[in-house]
Amino acid sequence: MSEPAPVQAEPVCPRHPDRVAYVRCQRCGRPTCPECQRPAAVGIQCIDCVREGQKSMRVPRTQFGARVSQDGRPVVTLTIITICVAVWLLQKVSDQVTAQLAFVPALGASEPWRFLTAAFAHSPGNLLHILFNMYALWILGQYLEPMLGRVRFAALYLVSALGGSVSYLLLAWPLTAAGQPNPSWVTAVVGASGAVFGLFGALIVLNRHLGRSSRQLYVLLVINAVIGFVPGIAWQAHVGGFVTGAAVAAVITATAAQNRRRLQLPALVVVLVLLAAAATAKYATVDQSALLSVVGLNV
Repeated sequence: MSEPAPVQAEPVCPRHPDRVAYVRCQRCGRPTCPECQRPAAVGIQCIDCVREGQKSMRVPRTQFGARVSQDGRPVVTLTIITICVAVWLLQKVSDQVTAQLAFVPALGASEPWRFLTAAFAHSPGNLLHILFNMYALWILGQYLEPMLGRVRFAALYLVSALGGSVSYLLLAWPLTAAGQPNPSWVTAVVGASGAVFGLFGALIVLNRHLGRSSRQLYVLLVINAVIGFVPGIAWQAHVGGFVTGAAVAAVITATAAQNRRRLQLPALVVVLVLLAAAATAKYATVDQSALLSVVGLNV
């Protein structure tokens, strides 16, 4: 008498043992339930095989090391614009917001956050001020952010903003040649112009590295340079931001090769240290008694 054939167990998904799965992964051959199936060139693959395949794939990058994204949205640019608009609306509500964020040379030593926060505030009574800066930021950000990547672009913007404030500090003195209080030492400065000019400087350096023309940019720069010398405009911050942005871009291009990218962060730290050293040296040369004599003025 012959023995009955053993009943074969139904195949189940390894990730979901309670589910019967007759479809098998084309790569590993394991049963795969509909939830774990991913379409492949031929048949399907399981989630685990897809993940393993993605690890072995080379991620496309730009010449400066940024991941090539299918999305392409300038997230950092949009975030900065959103923050600037929100801060501007708060400035319209309370003058204290401007007073706490604006950069003032007389207060920079004791309140160093002002070196950076001033780049996110704008003149609350001048709509064109924020509109022009945000428009320039949007145009430049759409080009530079995908090229550099989000982290590098954010670093470029923030370091350029610091460079603009440091430049304004270096070109300001508490007293005039006649020994009178100098208004520039206690004048509140706000605006993203220094950081935006940093993007201009970086764009010229990066385009030169890529062999691209910047002729149209030169015309725009000349126009902005002329506007910068209009009374009430902090041209000192424009110059400082431009030079700092160009320096940051030079660091990025010099370390663009894959075997040099590990040097980018230390090099950017060096730029920050130089800016901090310049500001510290400036305050060290200021007569503290002269400083106290002008800090009492209305800021």
